[in-house]
Amino acid sequence: MNHAPYSGFGDKALPFLKALGFHQDRTWFHENRELFVKHLDEPRGRLIDDLAARLAAEDIPLTCSRKTSTFRINRDVRFTKEKHPYNTHVSAVITRSGTKKDQGLLYFHVSPGDCFLSTGFYNMEPDELRAFREAIVARKDQFDAAIKPLTDLGYGFADENSLKRTPRGFEHISDPALLSLLRLRHLTLSHRFAEERLSGTALLEDLLELARAAMPFLNLGWRVIDPVRAARAEKLP
Repeated sequence: MNHAPYSGFGDKALPFLKALGFHQDRTWFHENRELFVKHLDEPRGRLIDDLAARLAAEDIPLTCSRKTSTFRINRDVRFTKEKHPYNTHVSAVITRSGTKKDQGLLYFHVSPGDCFLSTGFYNMEPDELRAFREAIVARKDQFDAAIKPLTDLGYGFADENSLKRTPRGFEHISDPALLSLLRLRHLTLSHRFAEERLSGTALLEDLLELARAAMPFLNLGWRVIDPVRAARAEKLP
């Protein structure tokens, strides 16, 4: 099906999200829903459509779709103390399957004052994370080489959710840089981008640049966790 090509988010995209932060009210949102669709939701869909096509054209084993890759503007408030009904950002993931539950991803996040891109492995199962940590210790040179294209672009690991202590089984490690990696809960690298990148096709090109740079790291991670996942699946009744 033909669609209009991605040409950037609307000029009211960030102002809408900022206003939504003040008006956490369903009536206000529905009265202004057309702004959301025109300036945020539809541009995001076009970005995803065009990105999927470009990834396929370059034989990069990642994909995305409007239906499976995007996060809803409505918040799930069932298990949180904060009951405001709407997110104040729009985002999406790009994975091998195009679904949000697949490991090894690209992610984009658009929010007033907090626009960023990420890649890596988020919220892994404990056995996957342990296998990844063991691989980092055993093949640190390979790991460093795999992330170098990303660090060269300014991406870095986020450590705000790091463990305070060294995880069990790695107490013998003394190198501070290696310890900081082993204490990470999520092996994701992120990079903030200027709001001006939301205009034109800059964000599409940034995501393609990220995909190319991320492949050595994602391939390394898949080689580590895919066997762990397969072994776990075999044990299921």
